[in-house]
Amino acid sequence: MTQDELKALVGRAALEHVAEGGWVGVGTGSTVNHFIDALATMKHRIRGAVSSSEASTARLRGHGIEVVDAAAVDRLPVYIDGADEIDHRGHMVKGGGAALTREKIVADLAERFVCIADESKLVPVLGRFPLPVEVIPMAAPQVARRFAALGGQAALRVGVLTDNGHPILDVRGLQITDPLAMETEINQWPGVVTVGIFARHRAAVCLLGTPGGVRTLTF
Repeated sequence: MTQDELKALVGRAALEHVAEGGWVGVGTGSTVNHFIDALATMKHRIRGAVSSSEASTARLRGHGIEVVDAAAVDRLPVYIDGADEIDHRGHMVKGGGAALTREKIVADLAERFVCIADESKLVPVLGRFPLPVEVIPMAAPQVARRFAALGGQAALRVGVLTDNGHPILDVRGLQITDPLAMETEINQWPGVVTVGIFARHRAAVCLLGTPGGVRTLTF
């Protein structure tokens, strides 16, 4: 199976985790696009969605699925999103699609985070994928120097701004052995909006696409 076929496989499998009659938290990215397309087949059985990006909102509405702002709901039964990396404890690196801050906001509303990914995203230690960090522009050089002190090489993602209007630093060369501690530390640095480590909001379940079918990991 191609990587795209594996993404479609887990996108359809995620429908089993959608509560009928409720709101669904929806993430961002190519794997989530497959989930959105699958969700359209049961759109009359849900109230609608809370989206983490303008791109996902447009795709959801294109299918006739109602989208409301995160401020309109108090809680979500489930948040379904992809990951750039996920380890064997459910910690993730996210933000390759530049939606990390809004993804974390919507994930915080959810009772359960269901990660959908192809098997290439499962890693023993986070850090192979460059770590995205959304920053205030004036702080970017300062934040990059802090990463250099940790052994990381940070570079601005050229031509990319988040839906919040901020740039992203991509940090290479890190070994994230303690995701929760690193997330907590980096989020305290002045000028950091959000770091793309999802340890406080780790996955409860990962639906992993493999050539043999969907492998379910529970954390």
